[in-house]
Amino acid sequence: MSETHTQTVDPDAAATLATELATAPFVRVYGHADGDSLAAAGLLAVALRSRSVPFQIHVSDDPAGDLTDPDTEPVDDDSQTVLVTSGRRDVADHAMPPADDSRPASVVAAAVSRELGVDPDPLLALAGTIAAGSLPGTDGSGSLLEQAEQSGLVERRPGVAVPTADLADGVAHSTLLSGPFSGDTDAGEALLAELDLPAEPAEFDDEDHTRVASVVALETSTAETSTPKAADAVETVLRPYATPNGPFATLGGYADVLSALAAETPGLAISLALGAANVTDEALDTWRDHANAAHRALQEPITGRYEGVFVLRVETDRPAALPTVARLAQQFRSPEPVALVVTADPVDGQRHAAAAAAADDPQGLAESVASVATEFGGTAGGTPTQATCSVGGDVSDGDLIAAVREALE
Repeated sequence: MSETHTQTVDPDAAATLATELATAPFVRVYGHADGDSLAAAGLLAVALRSRSVPFQIHVSDDPAGDLTDPDTEPVDDDSQTVLVTSGRRDVADHAMPPADDSRPASVVAAAVSRELGVDPDPLLALAGTIAAGSLPGTDGSGSLLEQAEQSGLVERRPGVAVPTADLADGVAHSTLLSGPFSGDTDAGEALLAELDLPAEPAEFDDEDHTRVASVVALETSTAETSTPKAADAVETVLRPYATPNGPFATLGGYADVLSALAAETPGLAISLALGAANVTDEALDTWRDHANAAHRALQEPITGRYEGVFVLRVETDRPAALPTVARLAQQFRSPEPVALVVTADPVDGQRHAAAAAAADDPQGLAESVASVATEFGGTAGGTPTQATCSVGGDVSDGDLIAAVREALE
C-alpha cells in the first residue's frame, strides 16, 4: 500500500492548462535546472509530442530571467509559455506548479498529462517527486505510487537508493549521501567487503540489503564532518523503491541522476524522458562525473560559521557541481539553516557561489542572491531554497561572502 498522500491535484487547474496547451500552435517550456523541474518538463514533452503539439524546452538556472531577456527570440502571440520552477513564475502564460501550490512540479505535470489524454510515466514522475525533496506517496503523488505498485514497476525493499546495481559504485557516487566513502569507489568496495555479502547484488536477500543500509547510515551520520541532522538526511536514502524494469535500479537513484543531468546536460534528461534509446549509460557517466566533482569540492573546504550561514570556500573547476555541493553541505554538514559555497579561485574568469536552505525552511535565496549579483554586475538564478551566482573574477571571495550574508540578513 502507498503512503497516505497529503494533497490532491486540482483537476480544474490541470484541465484548464491542458486545454490551453492542446490548442496552442507552439509551446515553449522554460524549466529550472533541478531534478523535479526537469522531470516535469520531460513529462510535459512526452504529452505534447503524443498530441502532436510542437514544443521547445529550455532549462537553466534562471528560466524566468531567460524568458524576459530582451535578447531572447520573441515569442509569438499565439504561442503558450510554461515556466516550470518553484521560483519566480509571474512572467509566463502558465506556471507549474502554480505560485500557491507547494506540490512538486512533477505531480502537476503528471496531472496535466492525464488531462491531455496521455498516461504519464509514473517512474519519471516519482523520481521528480523525490528530487523535489518529497517522499513517494506524499504531496499529491499517492496515485502515481499506487499505479506503479499495482503495475509491478516498483517494489519497496531494505537497502539504499542508488541508480546502479553495483552498490560500491552507487554508494561512492551518490549525491544523496555525504560520507567517508563519497567520491571513492575503492572506499565503497572496502566498506561493503567487510559485510561478507554475496558476490552479486541480484543474490542479496532482505537481510543483506539491511546490513548495507545500516553500515552506510552509520558511516554517514558519524563522520567527523557530519552534524546531527545528517542522521535525518540519510533516512531519505534508506528503504528504497526498487525499479526492476526501470532505467535505473531505484527511484531514488533515478532522482539522483535527474538532478545531476539538470546541472550538467538537461537535454540528455529530456531525451531519456522521451524514450531515446541507449542513453542510460551516458546518463550514468554524467552522474558519476558530476558526483566526483561535488565530492572532491567537499574534501577540504575552508569553512566559517556565521549567524544563519555556514560558509565553505572550495576548490573546483566545475561550477555546475556547486548547487550539489551546497545541498550536501546543508543536509549533512551545516550547523546553520543556510549553506553558502564559494569558489576560492575564479573559474573561467568568474567567481561562482551557490546557496542552499532546507526545504522546510525557505529563505528567499533567489531574491537575496540576485541582489548580490546586481551589486557586482553578475548573474544569478534559483528558487526560495537554492540559488547560484556568478560575478567577475576581480571580486574576492571574501567580498562575495560578505555581500551574500548581508543580503540574507
